[in-house]
Order: sequence, then structure tokens, then C-alpha cells
Amino acid sequence: MPPETVPVFVDEAGGEGPAKRGYGLRKQVLGPWETLAQSVSAIAPTATPAMTIPLVFALAGNGTWLVYIFATLAITLVGLVIGCFGRRSASPGSLFIYATHSLPGWAASLAGWALLLAYIATASSVAAGFFNYANVLLHALLGTGMPPSLLIALAVVASGAMAYRDIKLSAEAMLWMEAVSVTCIVVIVGLTLWEHGPHPDLEQLRLSGVSGSGVRLGLVLALFSFVGFESATTLGEEAREPLKTIPRAVLQCALGCGVFFTVCAYAEVLSFRGASVGLDQAAAPLHTMAIRTGASLLGTVIDVGAMISMFACTLACITAAARVLMLMSHRGLAHSSLRATHAKNETPHFAVVVTSIGCLVPAVVLAARGVSSSDIYGWMGALATYGFITVYALVCIALPLHLRRTEGLSAGIVVLSAAGTVAMLLALVGSVYPMPTGAYARLPYIYLVYLLAGLGWYGLGRREVRISS
Repeated sequence: MPPETVPVFVDEAGGEGPAKRGYGLRKQVLGPWETLAQSVSAIAPTATPAMTIPLVFALAGNGTWLVYIFATLAITLVGLVIGCFGRRSASPGSLFIYATHSLPGWAASLAGWALLLAYIATASSVAAGFFNYANVLLHALLGTGMPPSLLIALAVVASGAMAYRDIKLSAEAMLWMEAVSVTCIVVIVGLTLWEHGPHPDLEQLRLSGVSGSGVRLGLVLALFSFVGFESATTLGEEAREPLKTIPRAVLQCALGCGVFFTVCAYAEVLSFRGASVGLDQAAAPLHTMAIRTGASLLGTVIDVGAMISMFACTLACITAAARVLMLMSHRGLAHSSLRATHAKNETPHFAVVVTSIGCLVPAVVLAARGVSSSDIYGWMGALATYGFITVYALVCIALPLHLRRTEGLSAGIVVLSAAGTVAMLLALVGSVYPMPTGAYARLPYIYLVYLLAGLGWYGLGRREVRISS
């Protein structure tokens, strides 16, 4: 069936199609906090101060805090665009469905495959972070570690089992996991700022030694800190009052996490000022910060929080990816069996299994080949960023086209959409030019081949429809 013939849009009027007959998911079981937890967990806020900010610092130095302000502004633009869609529609298909209403079928297909890869690659990335912090704790407590592949498998299988079992249980677990980990980081950041007193760090404020290219390249990495902030949109059928709670959750997540990341970036650079080991070289920078403030026990608690946050992000990404894959199946872009939902659990169980395997295989294979956790995190994170930037840009393009056809177009919407599109295109160009080195140089080609394969699958499906008709 060609994508254009399947009605999937859920609007306020409750039109025909899946909006009325449902997708087989549990309806309206998630409150505002649980809906917010999906987006927060997909971002994995602990992963940024634990692993991403040091990578940004390696490029942007004293401008790291400014990079995160720029990233927050760019993501907020996209969040406002998503909010415009979210106030008018809700479905499990997230941004994929937003892109289908105004863009050509091939572009909507591109959005679906890009978003699916983005969630799966993010889950693989943070599963590597999970094994890093799990082994940090095991070495600290027992003096030994466990095989990375085993720890990755443990994180992905346990996350998949929770996503398979119950969306409400999963959302509540993610909420508590992230609340614990973020609280730990807030405490250590507060202690760091308190110890240094009210005097500002002039080297950071004056951007000492900062280059324009460093800020540009750092911005691309900083955007990875935010990817997944829109994943609450995958809960369109399971959230209560989705046309209110989902747009609110997306914007709260963008702004709240942006402030959190900016403060953490400032505090981490400040804490490592004059340290024997640089911020970009520390294996567990938050633990080091705790030791420098005289709260070494809190460092262990923070490592536990980081590990928990990585697990929560794996769970959130599998939850989101499964629902996107289910909607892609409804649109004829994936095998029809993937649209099925479990009779008792009311979850897309087949899609959960498939996306869990997709998360597991690359991370386990890379870990088995001896690739470090930071490299797996960076490589898979770069792939995820390509996917998210692509779909964010397509949604920004789709919004004015959709509103022009349905309810009229204002100048403000045109400016907002144009600004969001330009921001994402600049980020995409910045991620590939100048061409990265090492393994990162191959990732754009891998992503391009993946997208071409998705477009080929779309074209094959349309050809089969024409032949059968």
C-alpha cells in the first residue's frame, strides 16, 4: 500500500483511521511527568557532563559554555516547530508522521529511516557508556571488571524487556532513574561553584584561546547532548491530553536541559582549572570533581547515577524507536508484522525486539573488537546526530507547507521554520566540513548509504503497488 493512502494523523477532531480505531497501544496511561520523563531519558542528561562536555571542551576550550548556549537556542527553535505540530496532532509516529503531511512520499520515508537510525544509534552509544561506568564501579568496589560485550548485552536486553512489558512501568522507571542521577550532578556542581566563590571565571567569560572553528565543531557535538528531546512525541496515543502535555514536555526538555548543560559546562571547566589531568582526558570527570571538592563518596554515587542514566536512555530510545518502526510498518515502509501489538501488554512487542537487536549488535561487535567505550559512544553518537539533524530539518520544512494547506500561514511561522532549517543545515555542514579524520571520516558515507537503501526500499514498494494495481 503506498504511504499516501494510509490515514494516520490524529487530530483534535478525532478523524477516521488509526486515530479512531487505535494502534493497539495502551491509551492515555501516562501523565505529564511520565511524558516528560521519556524526552529527558532519551537525552540522558547525565551522559553530557559525564562524556560529552569533555569532548566539546577538547574542541572549544573556554568557549564550551557558549557552545551550549548556541546549541540550546538551535534546539529551542526546533522545539517550537515541533510544538506547533504537537498542538495539532498526536500519534506514536513522532516526527515521522509530522513529515508525512506536507512532504513528498520519498522525503517522508527519508524522515522515518533517519529517525529510526537516530534512536537506535543513540541507544548503542549510551549502552557503551553504561559498560564504561559499570566497569568503573566494579573496579572501585571489587577490583575487577566484566567483559564489555556482556555489560552491553545486559543493558540492552534488560531495557528491551522493560519496553516489551509495560510502557507505564518503563516511564516511571525512567523518571526515577533520571531524577536520582541529575540530583547527584546538581549537588556536585553546586559544591564546585560554592568552593570557587562568587568570583566569575574570567578566562571562560573572555573566551581565552577560543577559535571560531573550535566553536563550530564543538557545536555539532553539543547538539548530540540534546538529541532525543522530542521523543515524548512518540507517546501520542499513550499520554493523557497529548496535545497539551507533549508540546510542553518537548519545550521544557529543550530549555531545562540547555540550562543544565550550560551550567555543568561552566562548572566542569572551572573545576579542572590547574588540574594535573585535563577535562578531556579524565575517565570519570564528575568523580574527579567530587574528589576536588572533598566529597569523594559522592563521586561514587555520581558514577552510579551516570550508569543509571545510560540505562534509562537505552530504555527510552528503544521505546521510541519501536513506536516509530510500528508506524513505518503501518505506512508500508517496514514488514507488516511489525505493526502488531501485544494482546496483554499493549506494546509493539515485535518492533521492540527488532529495535533492541539493532541497538545490541553494533555496540557488542565493536566492543568485542576492542573498541573503547568513548569511541563507540562517539561513533554511534555521530551517526545518531546525522539522523536527528536530518529529520529536524525536514520537520522545519514541513510545518509551513502543512499550515498553508490547512489553516493559513503567518509570517512568524515562516521565520521560525526558516531559522530552524538554517540552524540544522549549518550543523549538518559543520559535521562534515572540514571532513573529520579517522573513523569519523567514514561515518557520513555509511549514513548516506543507509539513506539511499531506505529510499530504494520506498521506491521498490511503490513499484510493487503499481504492478499489483
